[in-house]
Amino acid sequence: MAFDYKKEYKEFYMPKNRPSIVTVPPMQFIAVRGKGDPNQEDGDYRHAIELLYSIAFTIKMSKMGDHRIDGYFDYVVPPLEGFWWQDGVMGIDYARKEQFNWISVIRLPDFVRKADVGWAVETATLKKKMDFSKVEFRTFDEGLCVQCMHLGAYDDEPATVQMMHHFMDEQGYTLDINDRRMHHEIYLSDARKTAPEKLKTVIRHPIRRK
Repeated sequence: MAFDYKKEYKEFYMPKNRPSIVTVPPMQFIAVRGKGDPNQEDGDYRHAIELLYSIAFTIKMSKMGDHRIDGYFDYVVPPLEGFWWQDGVMGIDYARKEQFNWISVIRLPDFVRKADVGWAVETATLKKKMDFSKVEFRTFDEGLCVQCMHLGAYDDEPATVQMMHHFMDEQGYTLDINDRRMHHEIYLSDARKTAPEKLKTVIRHPIRRK
């Protein structure tokens, strides 16, 4: 049976719909950076997602070809995630989506190395005749965070964020968003196929002790 990160690491992917404190270990990802409204038709964000999934599945299906990755085991491609920020804003202003900066990511198994991502980029470029040069190999070390499962539309996230911040304050923590630690979302639902009120999104914010 394929290894499923969502099931094996439920504390990171399947939190309750009430806030909790978690320490997130370093994880490696494929990533694409960009700017602008994620809802824009044929915009950079949607193109970034296409790039990420193409590379993610190229790596996963390497077992079917000549490229052998040391330590490979079969796995379910983890969900899409995103780190978000806006210049001059502490947190996120949902009313100004056109000012978003984002890094869209998909987690990689630990056996994948930077060279394997390079191979996947070359392979996908030849196969799909597309430019995959924006895809990066990155490691994020989030550390201490407050997180919560948000149920509902993305535009309704501020209520969940407010609940998270109230909880962290009660527990003796303060927000620690900066240029290295950002608003983080993990998308457990396919927005193309799921009604807005049924969307499941993990929201995670970096914190530190007061």
